[in-house]
Amino acid sequence: MMMALGMFIFSIHTAAHMSLQRRTNWRHTANSRVGARAGYQYVGLGDETLTLPGWIAPGQMGSSVALKMLRDMGNTGKAFTLVDGLGVFHGLYILADFDETHTYLSRHGRGRKIEFSLNLTRIDEDQADQLLGDLKLPQFGPAGTSLGELL
Repeated sequence: MMMALGMFIFSIHTAAHMSLQRRTNWRHTANSRVGARAGYQYVGLGDETLTLPGWIAPGQMGSSVALKMLRDMGNTGKAFTLVDGLGVFHGLYILADFDETHTYLSRHGRGRKIEFSLNLTRIDEDQADQLLGDLKLPQFGPAGTSLGELL
């Protein structure tokens, strides 16, 4: 396991991210001053975002079902816990953006290589009551189909 976002596990079998980019900013307000540059005052933490780019090759490495699961998680509008492979809790994150690029198309128009980029935005734990995602997996296939059977 590389990382877990809620109940979704990033791995070679699902969707492995190739890198992790973290962006943190801090909020400062500008106060105009006569005859001098603006003065700035620190007013608190800003956004913290993570970008997880990666790719899958359906049938060889990763699963297109895993990408559907990430989109379905984003459709809930909920936040999910993020834990890395060493068990370190990184906070609660909402899925902000998800991009896919299908290349090396088969004769049926399906991508043999699917590159993805997932953008996550951290929320404060005090918002968890309204935004925390469910701990159950969404239903993907016919009733009784397990996630393992779909992968």
